[in-house]
Amino acid sequence: MDIFERIAQNRGPLGSHDDSEGYFIFPQIEGELSNRMHFQGREVIVWSINNYLGLGNHPEVRKADTEATEKYGLAYPMGSRMMSGDTSLHYVLEKELAEFEQMEAAVLVNFGYMGIMSAIDCLLSRRDVVVYDRGCHACIVDGVRMHSGNRFVFQHNDMESLEKQLQAATKVAEENGGGILVISEGVFGMRGDQGKLKEIVALKSKYNFRLMVDDAHGFGTLGKTGMGAGEEQGVQQDIDVYFATFAKSMGAVGAFLSGSKNVIQYLKYNMRSQIFAKSLMSPLVAGNLKRLEMLRTMPELKNKLWENVNLLQSGLREAGFDIGVTNSCVTPVMMKGSVEEAKNLVYDLRENHGIFCSIVVYPVIPKGMILLRLIPTAVHTAQDITETITAFKAIQGKLQSDHYKNSEAVS
Repeated sequence: MDIFERIAQNRGPLGSHDDSEGYFIFPQIEGELSNRMHFQGREVIVWSINNYLGLGNHPEVRKADTEATEKYGLAYPMGSRMMSGDTSLHYVLEKELAEFEQMEAAVLVNFGYMGIMSAIDCLLSRRDVVVYDRGCHACIVDGVRMHSGNRFVFQHNDMESLEKQLQAATKVAEENGGGILVISEGVFGMRGDQGKLKEIVALKSKYNFRLMVDDAHGFGTLGKTGMGAGEEQGVQQDIDVYFATFAKSMGAVGAFLSGSKNVIQYLKYNMRSQIFAKSLMSPLVAGNLKRLEMLRTMPELKNKLWENVNLLQSGLREAGFDIGVTNSCVTPVMMKGSVEEAKNLVYDLRENHGIFCSIVVYPVIPKGMILLRLIPTAVHTAQDITETITAFKAIQGKLQSDHYKNSEAVS
């Protein structure tokens, strides 16, 4: 069969819904980045943007971004860092990130997705074994898929399952003369539960492995200083490779890896996604320096974030909603219903209640389930939360009465 003929016959699980493009898929939220924006000409309360600390559109950040753009332009530096794209500014940010995370060193990567994929590929030889949590993000799964050696997956946050896989991994690694890398997340972005880092670290006393943690949602939001899930659980120094992005708590572009000097130096010289890609632009580096400074020196931002998180999550629970076992800012609201009901429900939320949140359905979650994911930020207000809970009560009642099975009822 011709490749393009196959594509025409099978658009993929999400592509099959391309008639929803612009509304349910690839929606365009417009206006100033904030708690309230515009969707198709209507003002909506937005719960779908990972701007945790409100830094994405903070006046001080915008000033720093503007000044850096005027100074450097958007092209500088040109080329990969190894060839012609290195600057002293990149080193300053790396140094400050390493100090903040209490690691020996750090290295910048252009984007989180390709950064961690490339790091996994870089760290593992064909003799090595990787063991990862089934709930890991697609970027980790894709990185693991690039690995030419053995790989084992353990059930989500299940330490008995992890130990079973470690036993198998140890046997294979010993036979091959390789090592073991365990990968978990600091916070699992869909359901909001933290990875069981403390329990994973405890297994180091029985098994010989290194631990990589993707803390995209924990960096800046968890721990006393905002260091992340490792600080929150008291095991920061036991994480061998720590990864986080700037796209969540810092509201920016880019990511970083931190760890021992030897490992970071190895990654710096061997990650193909960085050696063969243009360097992170200087305005972004300067802007991220400003964001990191504010993250470190303005604890009131994280305090406000958690005030909103606790208000939203407690309000939803008191109203009888199932938000699972989240112990992070990520707030999933789980309901039962079909994909069609989910579409009608979200349409009602947006058009009649002015609430915009992300919808997750099959194949991401099991059939018959609807997950509405809310991301509270420091810029949301108590009024936003009250209006949202009121709206959710209304749609829950309609869903239970089969109201959304009839699309004409919400048109």
